[in-house]
Amino acid sequence: MTIQPAKLRDEAVRAFVNAVNAHDREGFLSLLAPGATMADDGADRDLAEWIDREIFQTRGHMDVDRESNGGRTLLARYSNDTYGEMRTTWSFTVENDGRISRFETGQA
Repeated sequence: MTIQPAKLRDEAVRAFVNAVNAHDREGFLSLLAPGATMADDGADRDLAEWIDREIFQTRGHMDVDRESNGGRTLLARYSNDTYGEMRTTWSFTVENDGRISRFETGQA
């Protein structure tokens, strides 16, 4: 059962999912804290290169199935034009100002 993005508990995570699904790169970047980092399958990646390749150039889309950790951990079906659909986990570190300083994703 999919959780509608508007129902996600954490405001920053909700905005992240909405930006991904709207293919809004500028909006996505505005959600990130200066110096934000990310990891994919346990390995740190270059954030700008990764988001272009995995999200914005390939029409990435997240369908969230479950949230935990106050809404800062997601189990989602993620799809893009390169890999199709896969079950993924996402975890977020959100700073006091509401911006995301780190996110980690990987296959579930």
